[in-house]
Amino acid sequence: MRWHHLGGASDPVPPNTKAHAVDRGRRIGIVLALLVYRMRLQGVARIPPTGPVIFAVNHSNTLDGPILFGALPRRVSFLVKAEMFHGLLGWLLKAVGQYGLNRDVPDRAPLMSALAQLKAGGSIGIFPEGSRGDGGVESVFNGAGWLAARSGASVVPIAMRGTRRPTGTSRRFRPRVEVLIGEAFAVLPGAGRTAVNAATAEIREKLKSLVEELDQAETSQ
Repeated sequence: MRWHHLGGASDPVPPNTKAHAVDRGRRIGIVLALLVYRMRLQGVARIPPTGPVIFAVNHSNTLDGPILFGALPRRVSFLVKAEMFHGLLGWLLKAVGQYGLNRDVPDRAPLMSALAQLKAGGSIGIFPEGSRGDGGVESVFNGAGWLAARSGASVVPIAMRGTRRPTGTSRRFRPRVEVLIGEAFAVLPGAGRTAVNAATAEIREKLKSLVEELDQAETSQ
């Protein structure tokens, strides 16, 4: 049973927390997904079982991160907007190994911490669009590209649909959520702006294509 075999046992976690605390958080994510959604994952076998990985995910609902945190077979530290890190929720996010990122000002500290975790062989989750929207990946920020170009980590795109109730749908209780995990790929390494921009563009292209693939599959059903 996945509850007892979460995966990612060798993954490093941020220095301010412990592996067992991260795994408790993952179980919270599992329960949350079961209570709120009917979730189907495709392509889990494409995820590298070890080594540095960046999960680049389209974003349309606040719960995207928590349910993926429980669903993925790695200990993932997501880059979450800093506004979430207040009160009890902020304490919980830190305890389960997440990073708060301020999108309004240059905020290198969480990116450097995430980079160190990747170089130690860990996994990082990021929503390149930067904020919730329709999840169509029309534009992205360069944080994922910067991490990928600097770390040499594999990038795994993930397309999610269903966490945001589409206009015109009536089902509110446990709607279906489809998650499609794409093939891992590597970007050209580098530390300069050219390398980061190229990595960002490639991540956007691969993620957008995967979202379109999932949309087409859903339309044809």
